[in-house]
Amino acid sequence: MENNKRPETMARINTPELARQFIDEQVAAVRAQVGDKKVLLALSGGVDSSVVAALLIRAIGRQLVCVHVNHGLMRKGESEQVIDVFRHQLDANLIYVDATDRFLNKLQGVSDPETKRKIIGGEFIQVFAEEAHKLDGIAFLAQGTIYPDIIESKGVKAHHNVGGLPEDMNFELVEPVKLLFKDEVRMVGVALGLPESMVYRQPFPGPGLGVRCLGAITRDRLHALREADAILREEFDRAGLTRQVWQFFTVIPDFRSTGVRDGKRLDDWPVIIRAVNTVDAMTATVPELPWPVLHTITDRILAEVPGVCRVLYDLSPKPVATIEWE
Repeated sequence: MENNKRPETMARINTPELARQFIDEQVAAVRAQVGDKKVLLALSGGVDSSVVAALLIRAIGRQLVCVHVNHGLMRKGESEQVIDVFRHQLDANLIYVDATDRFLNKLQGVSDPETKRKIIGGEFIQVFAEEAHKLDGIAFLAQGTIYPDIIESKGVKAHHNVGGLPEDMNFELVEPVKLLFKDEVRMVGVALGLPESMVYRQPFPGPGLGVRCLGAITRDRLHALREADAILREEFDRAGLTRQVWQFFTVIPDFRSTGVRDGKRLDDWPVIIRAVNTVDAMTATVPELPWPVLHTITDRILAEVPGVCRVLYDLSPKPVATIEWE
């Protein structure tokens, strides 16, 4: 059997007992593989890297070095949650890098979506590599590879941006959840005691809000986008929709619209709400959200988010539209 092939006899992890059994097995396997060496992990705050981090902390404690790079394109409160959970609650050996200015300066004036993606991905690799070179005794690189990554991309977890590290960083890989599907990873995360908001975090693109702040990113529009997204998530939580809708987020395009506030004409941005349900992300449908919820979200965004004068709901299914706007 190949190491990257899931055995046909492997039971699905669908109970807390099976999750705890998997954790015990992987803790033993990691300890046997790593010994007394150090392991490096790029901790994005996403489901996969967070579960791997918690699992490795249980196995080897502070031999694991986590690097969390805040590229300035995270959702509101995400980096703070990573620091709180891993540094303060799990006593992780966590390096936090606030590279906001570095990323946003590189992105200034860049409007092409693919160019933005390449800049963000390339800069992440550079920042992560710089931090790795400052460390001594690192022998292993941990990755949040899961089984669909192996099936779809031959084992390269490209959206974690670690597949392109410089060749001189010749680390052996540690991939404890590489044979699990996403629902199993979540089950393991719950068994490890991670907060539900982290375990059930929605899919989030590697470039983060960079592909939801359409066109050339500006700091004021990025701030408005982050605040509008936070309101959307708060109101979905209150309405009990968070676990019912597969993915939901806000988008702010790079154009202004005419509005009126306090009797004065203004030119501000529209905020677009995007919500979809899907099984495999190849096709997606748009849920019919309750009008009272949409009204509440609209009222709050218009009242609380600076520079916004309209709120729109994207009704487009996939195909023809894609889930993300860029």
